[in-house]
Amino acid sequence: MTMRWNEQLSLRQAAYLDRWLSRRAPTASSVRLEQRRIYILPTRAGFAFLGALMVMLLAAINYQNSLAYALTFLLGALFIVAILHTWRNLAGLVLQAGRAEPVFLGEQACFNIRLESSGRAHQSVGLCWQGRREAPVHFDVLANGASDAQLRLPVACRGWLRPGRIRVESRFPLGILVAWSWVDLGLSVLVYPRPHGDPALERSAGAEEEGEEGTSVRPNGVDDYRGLRSWQPGDSTRRLDWKAFSRGRGLLIKEFAGLSGSDRMLDFDTLQGDTEARLSMLCRWVVDLSEAEQAYGLRLPDAQIPVDQGDAHCKRCLQALALYGLPREGSS
Repeated sequence: MTMRWNEQLSLRQAAYLDRWLSRRAPTASSVRLEQRRIYILPTRAGFAFLGALMVMLLAAINYQNSLAYALTFLLGALFIVAILHTWRNLAGLVLQAGRAEPVFLGEQACFNIRLESSGRAHQSVGLCWQGRREAPVHFDVLANGASDAQLRLPVACRGWLRPGRIRVESRFPLGILVAWSWVDLGLSVLVYPRPHGDPALERSAGAEEEGEEGTSVRPNGVDDYRGLRSWQPGDSTRRLDWKAFSRGRGLLIKEFAGLSGSDRMLDFDTLQGDTEARLSMLCRWVVDLSEAEQAYGLRLPDAQIPVDQGDAHCKRCLQALALYGLPREGSS
């Protein structure tokens, strides 16, 4: 009974702390650490330092020793000065959210954070995730300079991953005090399903031909060279004509022709297994066909993507697989 009460009390305290931090440090893509956002307390070494000062002061009072008084007051003044320097090491630091590239399930998501200085240098600034017992990663920021930091986080489920708040701390210069702040940069990353399954697409029931093989030619194939066209956003960089670029003709894409019967429609309903197994199989096929530069489409129970190819088409299909069956943004 006591353990259950303690658990409920801890949950209430965590919920209250989360609401308080939401008001005190709202979500923003760029945050500047100011006085009201920075907290400071002695570390374990700092408390031991204060305890030693108390013992030295009592000894100085008991023996009326002037040198003991002088040493005690000198070390006490050093502690007070360390408070200012530890706080100033965070004050004025600007944190900006960077772009996070999508990852596959089972990998580690990498979040980019930019640290900028608006004047003074910031040394040994530690970053870590809220609620995780990992040692913070430390970075140095030069005066009027910037530093790019990266925080990694393992992913355990597909969809949008939002890691939450970041703890920014500093123990510089003596380590007897720690100044910290909570920052929510609104970081997020899209997690694709884990690519897994049979790579032999020819044996799958998800391949659907649009007509008799060899009866027509589609313009975006991989069989016969047709010519060059101007580069467009989303085109694969593997088809860039670098020789033409070196001659000053700009970015041109090589076009090929192929048989329409090689187009594939990857269908969720034709596969066997649970939902995650089917999504993993479809993800494997999307990656394989994209690397082979073959056209394909995707059919899910709630969406259908027509046959196409290219990097933009691949990302669109992978995003549809990652968000399938999950609640939409803003819905309850």
